[in-house]
Formats: sequence, structure tokens, C-alpha cells
Amino acid sequence: MVSQRQETLTPTEKHEVGFISPVVAKIAAEHGVNLSQVQGTGLNGRITKNDVLNYVEKKTRDDGGQTMVHRPKGSPIVTPPTGDQLVKHTVIRKQIAEHMVMSKHTSPHVLTVMEADMSRVARHRAANKESFERDAVNLTFTAYFITAIVAGLKAYPNVNSSWTDEGVLVHKAVNIGMATSLGEEGLIVPVIKDADNLSLLAMARAVNDLANRARSRKLQPDEVKGGTFTLTNHGISGSLFAFPVINQPQSGILGVGAMQKRVVVIDDAIAIRPMVYLSFVFDHRLLDGASADRFLMKVKETLENWA
Repeated sequence: MVSQRQETLTPTEKHEVGFISPVVAKIAAEHGVNLSQVQGTGLNGRITKNDVLNYVEKKTRDDGGQTMVHRPKGSPIVTPPTGDQLVKHTVIRKQIAEHMVMSKHTSPHVLTVMEADMSRVARHRAANKESFERDAVNLTFTAYFITAIVAGLKAYPNVNSSWTDEGVLVHKAVNIGMATSLGEEGLIVPVIKDADNLSLLAMARAVNDLANRARSRKLQPDEVKGGTFTLTNHGISGSLFAFPVINQPQSGILGVGAMQKRVVVIDDAIAIRPMVYLSFVFDHRLLDGASADRFLMKVKETLENWA
């Protein structure tokens, strides 16, 4: 039950209020705050908006969230929220925030989406999963997606590039970063170096190793540097498609959605296939729609024609 006692002031608690801005006056009226009780921290002791809000928060906290402050007749009753908790940013969360804001300010982001039929990949994985396990390797779909990205980058090297003021820097090495969740703390992007030289077995082994060591905080500094393209598998949490942020200074990032069995039309016949959305976000300074779509189509065709 809310207590309806009115605030009272002793003469020693009062002081000259001085100049009050319209914003401060409005907030004080809404919360029924007598400004002669509020200590100003602004220039020459001026009462600021934060001074009033901090006063309301402290008063509510001191009274256990049960105080209704006095307010002018006819003004709305506003009960300040209580129980809020400030969770301090971790170093990783701050770094992620800074990098994401910088990326959006650096390059014009454009999204193109295609859908891939994963039937052949699913059959290949089912047929080879056990043999990979005998080599202590978990054959995940991530290994297939990265291998398909490699095929796309080899077919269209201009996608494996970075923007510079002097020109487009096309990278010789194909180093694929894979965004890896660290839970509530954020994410990290370990890099598979020279991914174009790896077999599917070697790719799956690298994916397992980097993902496991990322989650156990055992990556070396060099293992999160030098990426030329990035994969983010947001479908793990059920997302169908997304608009990922480019990992600067790369030309783009491929987002993979959740695989779902959907009804599709094949040769004028209705069929059910395991489908996945491929969301390619690219730097429009480096790529235009046609070149981005050619790359994404190569990724799609590699997955759909897996042998």
C-alpha cells in the first residue's frame, strides 16, 4: 500500500532556489518535488535535470519505494520506478559497442538476401558425421558455410578486399572470421587463417578448436586478427535472417539463419526442403548490387550442389 504522507521541510533544509529552467520546473512539478530541498550541482549552484531525478530516486529508495511525494492539485500522480539495477559494462561489451558504431559510421551498409536448399549438405553431413567423429571432429554446418564462402571469394576476389583512400586492397590470403557467442558477455571473432587451403575435415577441426577455445577464453591475440571476411551464424538462436554489421575493414559479412523445412516449388512440383536464408551485408563503396549478388549466388550454388 502506498503511504500518502506529505513531505515537510525544516527551515534549515531550505535554500535559495535561483534560476530554474523550464525543463527542470516541469520535472519537479511532475514528481511533486519542492526545489528548495534539492542541492544544485550546476554552474553557480544551479539545479539541473539530473539533480531533480537523483533527488527523486534517493527519496524513493530511502522510503523503500513507498513514498508518494506532494504535488500541486490536479497534477498527475507519478510513482518513480524502483528496483532498477545498473550493470557495469565489461571490457568486451565496450569494445563491441565501439567497433559496431565505428563500422556503421565508416561504410554504407547494404543487405541482400537469398535462400539456399540445404538438402545435399544435410545428406552429406549425415553420411560423414560418424567418420568425422572417429577423428574426434564434430562436423557442424558451420564448416560447410565457411567452405562455401571460400568458393565465393575465390570466384570473386574483389569481395575479399578492403577500402583504402588510395584504392581497393584485394587480399591474397583468405582468412575467415566466425562470430562466436560468449553468452551475456558478448561475442568474439576468431579467424580461420588460409581457409582456402583446408579440406572439409580440416575446416571442421579448425571450427571446433577455435569455437571451444573462444568460449573458454583461451584464444591467442593473433587468432582474432587478420580476418578478410566474416560469417555469423545467428540461426543458432532461431533467427531466420538478419542485418549483421560489417567487421571493419572487411568488405562484407554473411549471416546464416536457422535451417527450416519449408514448402518450395521444384520443377513445377511442390516439395519440402531444408531451407536457410543467407543474408549478405556489404560495403557499398566496394561492391554494388550486381557484384554482391554474384558472390552470394556462388555461395548458394556451392551449398545446393554439394557432392
